[in-house]
Amino acid sequence: MSLPTPATAPRVNPLQRIWLREIGMERLWLRPAPVVTPPAVTAPVAAPSADMASAVTSQATVSKAVSPVPPAAPTIAANAVAPAAAVAQDAVAAVEQPAQAVVPTGRASGRPTIPASILNRSGPPPRPVPKTVEDEAVEAPRVPVAEAVKNATLDELREQVVACTACGLCQGRRHAVFGQGATPTRWLVVGEAPGEQEDRQGHPFVGRSGQLLDAMLAAVGMSRDTDVFITNVIKCRPPGNRNPKPEEIASCSPYLMRQIALLKPERILVLGRFAAQTLLGTDATIGSLRGRVHQLKTDDGAEIPLIVSYHPAYLLRSPSEKARAWQDLKLASRMV
Repeated sequence: MSLPTPATAPRVNPLQRIWLREIGMERLWLRPAPVVTPPAVTAPVAAPSADMASAVTSQATVSKAVSPVPPAAPTIAANAVAPAAAVAQDAVAAVEQPAQAVVPTGRASGRPTIPASILNRSGPPPRPVPKTVEDEAVEAPRVPVAEAVKNATLDELREQVVACTACGLCQGRRHAVFGQGATPTRWLVVGEAPGEQEDRQGHPFVGRSGQLLDAMLAAVGMSRDTDVFITNVIKCRPPGNRNPKPEEIASCSPYLMRQIALLKPERILVLGRFAAQTLLGTDATIGSLRGRVHQLKTDDGAEIPLIVSYHPAYLLRSPSEKARAWQDLKLASRMV
């Protein structure tokens, strides 16, 4: 009797292959199935005659003298031949069976079971079934910043700034810098954006620029602890301290306007070109904006005096401009 050949994957047509791919079973189904190896079978041995016994005895003596050989494995009884032959016949039948017939079970072929109704199905693959609420959490619609901050308190506004993802700056920040100072406040000082130290510590103007700003405020009798609240137009640090982009300013401006509405400062000192252009809605240079008093109209119709001056970081690079910045501070302090 000949042994069965190793089982191979059934032939599938292109449509069946698409179905297997759709249900994620293409590789599992089409890989070669494990080879079914029937147990070794030996023919039953008849009782030896006297002549055969003597020949076997002499042969065993010769073999033992040449080299020691372990005793041969016991032969399988005659009643084991029938089950082994049945297993071999089933294996051959499974190989020769056409692909359109009943699909073998996973236990016999080593592959996951595929219902014949799916394997033989015709037509285009079905569209994926939409996931239910239980399968996938539904993302809440994003509320625009201007709408989200409309009725926020100062503490709620701080929490919104810390969790803000309205623009791409949130991806590279360490801390969002809400602002720091006295509440209520007499002066509101508005810078442009946090720097490296501000991003690291989460507070505005804490580096060399902050030290210079504190000295400038102290020269006119002001302190961030008792009189001044300091913040920025942009609450997250731009990469490499680059200039803020228009879309970043547009995303962050509602936070600043809500801060102004809640703090109700007596006057606003704006430091830097981007901050001045944002609050005044102009593209004029800082040289043409400083040296005079502007009026910022709030949403409730009130007008707050606004003074424009140079950013402390610019003054560190251009010490000759400190005299003009001093004039701006005196102008702000003389206002009633």
